[in-house]
Amino acid sequence: MIESSFCFLTGIGQKTERRWWQLGIGTWTEFRSAHTIPGIGPCRKAVYDEELGQAQAARAQEDARYFGNRLPAIEQWRLYEWLRPRAVYLDIETNSFGKITVVGLYGPGGFTSLVEGESLTRQRLCDELAQYDLLVSFNGASFDLPLLLASIQGLPLDQPHIDLCLLGRQLGYRGGLKAIESQLGIQRRADLWGLSGTDAGQLWNRWRHRRDEEARERLLAYNEADCVNLQPVADLFYCQMVQQHRNG
Repeated sequence: MIESSFCFLTGIGQKTERRWWQLGIGTWTEFRSAHTIPGIGPCRKAVYDEELGQAQAARAQEDARYFGNRLPAIEQWRLYEWLRPRAVYLDIETNSFGKITVVGLYGPGGFTSLVEGESLTRQRLCDELAQYDLLVSFNGASFDLPLLLASIQGLPLDQPHIDLCLLGRQLGYRGGLKAIESQLGIQRRADLWGLSGTDAGQLWNRWRHRRDEEARERLLAYNEADCVNLQPVADLFYCQMVQQHRNG
């Protein structure tokens, strides 16, 4: 999808982008190869050719952050197919005071839990995040990422970011992650159904104050499900967004 995207060009929105697609200008190469574009003068065409040339170079160099800086946040879903092999699905848990207790990271190498007082350090989190070129979250734009940046100074969260909560709203989905999982037929462990962030805080307290191993295991399993299930949701949302834009 990214090489068919033009909405990062100066002054170009979805309406113009769709009109170009309808005219058979479906890729950056097709745009640059065309001698003229209806409604675009030669000077403006030259400017866009230059911008698209820079985009092609960044794409060839696998420079995800170039597009993270150029694409509006609401359009970064377009990077998903390209960057999916280098994506991390992230979710955090907090205690009743809003302090981070667990950071979960699910990527190509599997799932990693970083736990407060154990493995959750600035260096470890930086090392983990540095492996990835795309962040995927649910409500991360307003919760997870601001809290991480406020809690851990200098954290390099400079990757493109897809917030599936915002994407789901564009597609007509309502409710939290668990409600959307249910609508999409995505499963999680039976004893984790019905758990919420509040429950996660209570499980943390049981572990923190009583060293309840069962509570710790359930908390980490809950966080893992929140991370792992982001991938099938992202896969389905991406396909639905492509179809919506192509048929729009």
